[in-house]
Amino acid sequence: MRTPLFSACLTAFCLLAMGECVGQEVVDADVLLKNGTIVDGTGSAPFIADLAIAGDKIVAIGEFSLKSADLEIDCTGLVITPGFIDLHNHSDRQMVSAPTRANINYVIQGSTTVVTGNCGSGPVDVANYYEEIDAAGTGTNVAHLLPQGSLRSQVMGTADRDPTDDELHQMQELAAKAMKDGAWGMSTGLIYVPSSYAKTDEITAIATVIAEGDGIYVSHIRGEGTQLLASVNEALEIGRGAELPVHISHFKSSGRDAWGLVREAARMIQKERDKGRIATADQYPYIASSTSLDAILIPATARAGGRKELLARIDDPDQGKQIRERMMENLRRRNGGESIRIARYTPRQEWVGKNLAQISAAEEKDPIDIAIEICRNGGAQIVNFSMSEGDVRHIMAVPWVATASDGRAYVPGPDRPHPRSYGTFARKIGHYALHENVISIEQAVRSASGLPADILGMKDRGYLKVGKFADVVVLDPRQYIDTATFDAPHQYSRGTRYVFVNGHPAVFRGMPTGALAGKALRHAAN
Repeated sequence: MRTPLFSACLTAFCLLAMGECVGQEVVDADVLLKNGTIVDGTGSAPFIADLAIAGDKIVAIGEFSLKSADLEIDCTGLVITPGFIDLHNHSDRQMVSAPTRANINYVIQGSTTVVTGNCGSGPVDVANYYEEIDAAGTGTNVAHLLPQGSLRSQVMGTADRDPTDDELHQMQELAAKAMKDGAWGMSTGLIYVPSSYAKTDEITAIATVIAEGDGIYVSHIRGEGTQLLASVNEALEIGRGAELPVHISHFKSSGRDAWGLVREAARMIQKERDKGRIATADQYPYIASSTSLDAILIPATARAGGRKELLARIDDPDQGKQIRERMMENLRRRNGGESIRIARYTPRQEWVGKNLAQISAAEEKDPIDIAIEICRNGGAQIVNFSMSEGDVRHIMAVPWVATASDGRAYVPGPDRPHPRSYGTFARKIGHYALHENVISIEQAVRSASGLPADILGMKDRGYLKVGKFADVVVLDPRQYIDTATFDAPHQYSRGTRYVFVNGHPAVFRGMPTGALAGKALRHAAN
């Protein structure tokens, strides 16, 4: 196991780096973390120091005198990091639902903030959503993006057409209100209905309003397979046209035919950055993705108007033939269904955890017929094994690629979701940094804290610095690891010793407290 953070060093470096804190007197701190190895979110080398929390702020780091502390924790041999910021989370409903608002599966990884409204889906009324969050509290802080797909649906429904001038104006007005109410930017989900029906010019027109509020454009791009380069180029074009930062969600090459393209896409983005434009991405450290079966098999044009109209098209002799042909081609590119595993499907619980090829063999039906049967019964959530491990490792080493889960808050149940909801941060830091040495711990921590804060323009979190909010994690590098697997995903990560959210303990001695100290984080334009 790699433990460079405990190598020599570091006291002199600490005194130099944190010189403004040397000799500082702190009165009546609430929490004192002693002798921990600080990995501060900047990407700089670790150093050994004390850290004090008073109220909801970090008040000292380094060497300082302290009159008293209500709670003193010996962190010798432990790592102290900023709380992790999950840039891509789908807990929009879960953060305002009693069973899941504590967000235990994220808190136990060390996540203290999640960003909702991703992939173009979620609440459009940002003010109301934030009020709901603050009314009861959450286990993690919540920052929200305006979801373009839900915005379009509110104004236009699920029609596959261009907006009228009046409809576009309505969307722009709602976007301006969302930014005024504290949204951090806008997201698109360009493989999902109705987000996928928006053309580049339409998105750019709304993104221009987001830019006026100093927001960011975040995109699940139109294609992550062989269309990857064109799709990344579209996102960059929107950024140029609207003059705002661009961020690519869950950056990857999906499908064996596309393996390696993500490396060329990274070079494209780097060229954009070299010209002085802001472009970034995020990644979850797994070789499988997860979405609906409809989204990966059924053409977007066939999904216009909802499921009733979709089924009518499937049953139409001419349209149905074309849809089936497209679906069969999509199945072919996924090994005849072997790459598609059912994660959630209520009508046939015994299918959960099996891939389409296994189900078709057991049912003595063609995989296309199984897929259409699932569609007729409301659809299913799936896990899609589509990425190259080499690509995953290559992209995580890119310095402007953040860590993000693409998951949501869970209470364990009979489904078998993607393990990323339980393990993303522990896998990136524990497995890939501490065990596999793919990246350093300081880069892994930065990708989960300081970098996402910078991407969002979040000024008061993401780093261990005096005056920042006390979102702080203490982990044991000898034990910190993900335990969730694709076969058994409902398993919590281990090795997190303490987590503080706004200065309150959310994990204490390895156990979640259930505290609801998180709050809505409202973006303010500069």
